Amino acid sequence: METTYKTQGVCARSITFTKNDDGTITNISFEGGCNGNLKAISKLCDGMTAEEIVAKLKGNTCGFKSTSCADQLAKAVEQA
Repeated sequence: METTYKTQGVCARSITFTKNDDGTITNISFEGGCNGNLKAISKLCDGMTAEEIVAKLKGNTCGFKSTSCADQLAKAVEQA
């Protein structure tokens, strides 16, 4: 099932991904944000379960912000 999550408090405007029947997350893409870093996060997380992504990325911050694009991805897959 493809999901689009509208981010809050970060440079990326949204995150789109597919949650597969086996629980894995694939086809992760960010709209906006730091292109190179977000491509890397997408590649590294491709094929992980939502639980694995949340365990690795939840709570990660960016500079002075209380969240980050990685944290927003964790929130998105947690909700999906």
